[in-house]
Amino acid sequence: MRTVKNKSMLLSLTVVLSLFIIAACSKGKMDDFELNGRTSAVENQGVKEESSLRGADASQNRLLAQVRSATAKYQRIEGAEADGYAEGPPCVYNEEIGAGMGYHFVNPGLVGPSFDPLKPQALLYEGGKNGQYKLIGVEYIVIDVGQPHPHFGNHPFDVGGTPVPVDHYSLHVWVWKNNPWGMYSPYNPKVSCE
Repeated sequence: MRTVKNKSMLLSLTVVLSLFIIAACSKGKMDDFELNGRTSAVENQGVKEESSLRGADASQNRLLAQVRSATAKYQRIEGAEADGYAEGPPCVYNEEIGAGMGYHFVNPGLVGPSFDPLKPQALLYEGGKNGQYKLIGVEYIVIDVGQPHPHFGNHPFDVGGTPVPVDHYSLHVWVWKNNPWGMYSPYNPKVSCE
């Protein structure tokens, strides 16, 4: 049991260190890496999917409402930092597709082979007025150790997609900012790094 726990902690530490190392990479390289793992962003570029709760089933709507409620305390960045979230890579924006992800604040203690939908591994922010951050969404990062493909309610995670050097799943959920490309699209055309 202790060996499994130690391996999980080591894996989490490796992921976090990798995120900070990648943060030192150029913005262009980060965008290219993000795009390579997420062909769905390019495929969704021309699709104007409604990202509101209309059209989703009742249980999925409840889950989204629970995530929104659980993350409301992170509207102020100080709340996120107090709970162990730290700024990761620089603001992510892909000029090629004209969409972004924003700033990622990652909680390394939550990164591992499982996830709790009410405790996302990363919080997504964009710069607001007076240099303040504005919460726009969450991201889940689940390390692939051979477990069944994870789902957020009835929605499957993407395979890969973040600059994590191990096999993993990820999923962006835009619970705080409308995304015309869809609630679960990795990129949001309404997000910039300006």
